[in-house]
Amino acid sequence: MRSLWDMGPKRGWALALAATMPLAACGIPEGRPGRAVVSAPRPAEPDPAARQCMANLAAIDVRFTPLPDQRYGGGCTSIGTVRLLDIGVPATNLGAMTCPLAANFVAWARYGVEPAARLLLGGEIARIETFGTYNCRPIAGSARLSEHAHGNAVDVSAFVLTDGRRITVKDGWNGARRTRQFLTVVHASACKRFSTVLGPNYNAAHQDHLHFDMGGGGGFCR
Repeated sequence: MRSLWDMGPKRGWALALAATMPLAACGIPEGRPGRAVVSAPRPAEPDPAARQCMANLAAIDVRFTPLPDQRYGGGCTSIGTVRLLDIGVPATNLGAMTCPLAANFVAWARYGVEPAARLLLGGEIARIETFGTYNCRPIAGSARLSEHAHGNAVDVSAFVLTDGRRITVKDGWNGARRTRQFLTVVHASACKRFSTVLGPNYNAAHQDHLHFDMGGGGGFCR
């Protein structure tokens, strides 16, 4: 049998090169036959509104981590969310939050809660306690998904001052005068920032927390 080189140097080189071309076209690197090179999928970029929101958070010295978009079963999602790490006021149990919810929570904590604590309670806020953010569940007593099922809601349960006082929504809403005033003011401040605000005056399911979300048409404050 004639070798490639018996056909002449030029023709031999041409045929040898042609024989390797199918391998290159299939993306099989030299020395690793049979294993195609597959690039890992790139994570989806946040949409322009989410990117702008995150840029705004960074501009006001908020530390946060953007979270990957997630679609869970039953219609629950976590799209365009962040995890707040440092907003200047410690807050507990903050998981995935849509960026607009996070931005309004920061503004409420800084410009609603802290000044109210100084004015009405004569103290500084050590931390804000919450029941959390994302939770794949329906609205209590309904088959409709809660805004929590999209990381678009947060439930605030208590405020702890640096002197050790702990103001809970459950005990303070109808408690001492100054405590009532403080909770009334932070509730009213939330109504200026969130689309929906629900508290103990709404129903028994909210007797121990203030619910804030960015869903619906806005302007619902109870």
